Amino acid sequence: MGHRVRVLAALWVVAEVVVLVLVSSWIGVGWTLLAALGTTALGWALLARQGTRALAELRERARERRPPGRALGDAGLIAAGGLLMVLPGFIGDVVGLLCLLPPTRFLVRGLLARAVVSRLPVELRGPVRVRSARAEWARYPGGPPGAGPRASGSHASGLGRPLVIEGEVVRDEPVRDDRA
Repeated sequence: MGHRVRVLAALWVVAEVVVLVLVSSWIGVGWTLLAALGTTALGWALLARQGTRALAELRERARERRPPGRALGDAGLIAAGGLLMVLPGFIGDVVGLLCLLPPTRFLVRGLLARAVVSRLPVELRGPVRVRSARAEWARYPGGPPGAGPRASGSHASGLGRPLVIEGEVVRDEPVRDDRA
């Protein structure tokens, strides 16, 4: 795994250098440096603005004792996008901009989700269907348990406490045991 990361990082650096050379030959070295500094400044500004929003959302969820959910993923994407925008290079700026802007963040989130799911073992992939039955109220033959002869109202008609019916998780495909 570490070898793949090093190879991808090296390819990324080579691609960034090629793009910088192409852009500088197209618009000139001075304008290229100015554009690189401009995208870095834009990255800092967007990181500050979007990062503040993401942290406020995380604080609000923690205060209300709600799970972080998508807000935690957004905070991670904002941090990665800000880092990519601050580092020199136009490819990283484009990817970082996709991570920082709320309208395009869902694209990156979807791509990352697909990449993570594709690496999961088959046994852990969804969808998992749950077979269950639900009963609002159970009827007891002589009324609810413990209701004596003085039971009245809905209890006298045989309606009692809610009945819990346990279910089981069912998988369509057979689970393989690869330990052998």
